[in-house]
Amino acid sequence: MQLRYAFRLYPTAGQCRSLASAFGCARTVYNDGLRARETARAQGLPFPKAGDLSRALITEAKRTPERAWLCEVSVVVLQQALRDLDAAWRNFFDGLAGKRPRMGVPRYRSRKDSRQSVRFTANARWQITPGRKLRLPKIGDVTVKWSRSLPCVPSSVTVIKDAAGRYFASFVVETSSEPLPETNAVIGIDLGLAHFAVLSDGTKIDSPRFLRRAEKRLRRAQRSLTRKERGSKNRAKARVKVARAHAKVADARRDFHHRLSTGLVRENQAVAVEDLAVKGLARTRLAKSVHDAGWSQFVNMLEYKAALYGRTLIRIGRFEPTSQICSVCGVKDGPKPLNIREWECPRCGSVHDRDINAAINIAQAAGLAVTACGAQVRPGLVPAQRGEAGTRSKLTPAW
Repeated sequence: MQLRYAFRLYPTAGQCRSLASAFGCARTVYNDGLRARETARAQGLPFPKAGDLSRALITEAKRTPERAWLCEVSVVVLQQALRDLDAAWRNFFDGLAGKRPRMGVPRYRSRKDSRQSVRFTANARWQITPGRKLRLPKIGDVTVKWSRSLPCVPSSVTVIKDAAGRYFASFVVETSSEPLPETNAVIGIDLGLAHFAVLSDGTKIDSPRFLRRAEKRLRRAQRSLTRKERGSKNRAKARVKVARAHAKVADARRDFHHRLSTGLVRENQAVAVEDLAVKGLARTRLAKSVHDAGWSQFVNMLEYKAALYGRTLIRIGRFEPTSQICSVCGVKDGPKPLNIREWECPRCGSVHDRDINAAINIAQAAGLAVTACGAQVRPGLVPAQRGEAGTRSKLTPAW
C-alpha cells in the first residue's frame, strides 16, 4: 500500500522565490491545458492528447517570448501539472459514468488559492543529501525537519505551500502491511458531539472542541482582517494570521485523531463504527460542531491504519437502530428524543446509557461480521452497567 509522509520545510528567501516561480509555471501550464481542452470541447473537436499538449504548451511554448520563463523551472514540474489535469478530467468523466462519486468540472487555478503545490518524480533527479537536506532541481538544498525516518526510498515528493505560508514536503512511499499480534478484542465506537467517542467497554472520550476553544482568538484575527484595505500589504499579513490560527486548530485536531485511532487499532483486532451521513449533518444547525469533531478524518485514519496493521474495520449501516435496541435482550424499543440519555428496557428492565448501549450494539454487529469472515473474536461483550462507565480525555499511545 502507498502512504504519505509529510515533513516541514524551511526554505531560504531565495528558495522561496524559486518555489513561487515553480508554483506559477505549473499553474500556467495547467490553465493553458484546461483552456485548450475546453476550446476543443466547445468546437466539437476531440480532446487533445497529453503528448500533444506537452509538446505545444511546454516544448514549443518555451521558444516563444510570452512563455520563455518556463525554462526557469524543472520540466518535470510542468509535465506533472498536465498529468494532474488528466486525472481531474478522468475523475470528472468517471463520476458521470457512475464509477465513482461525482466530481466537479476541472477549474482554473489561481495564484490566490490557499494551497500551492508542485510534484517532483524520480525523473527530476531530486535527492536527500548526506546532510539530510532535500535537493530539488533549480531550487537548491532545502532544510527539512525530519520528525521520523522514511521506511523506504520514496517514489516522488510534492512540495506544498499552505494558506499559512508554511512549506511541506510530502513523500509517497510503497509499504507492506505490518501485522500486529492478534488479539480477541472487538470494540464498537459511537461517535457524537457531547463526547467525541463512546466505546463499547464503557469508556467515554471527551470531545476536545478545538475550534470552539479557539473562537475568541479567531474572531479577533478575522475582525482585524476585515478592517484592512483590500489589496494592501497589511491585509495580506492579516490574512496569514487568520490562516495560521486555523492551521493551529487543524493540527491539534489531526494530532488528537492520530493518537486515538492508533491506540484503538493497536488494542483491538476489529473496530466497528457507524457510517454517518456527515454531509447531511453539515447542512443543519450542528454543522459547526460536526466540522469541529472531524468524524470523517478520524474514520479514514482508522481505515488505513487497520489495513496497515492487519486489523479489521467494519462500518455499520447508518440506518441500523443501534440506540433503540436493548443490548441485553435485543428488544427494539423505538426511537427516542435526543434529550433522553438513559432509558429502561420494557422487557428485561435493564437501564441503559444511550451512547454506551449504541456502542455495544455496534460491537456486537461487528463481532458477527468478523466471525463470519473466520476471525477469532471474543464471543460476547459484557454491557457496562449504570455508573461503571469511565471517562477520559484521550488515549495516549503515540502514532
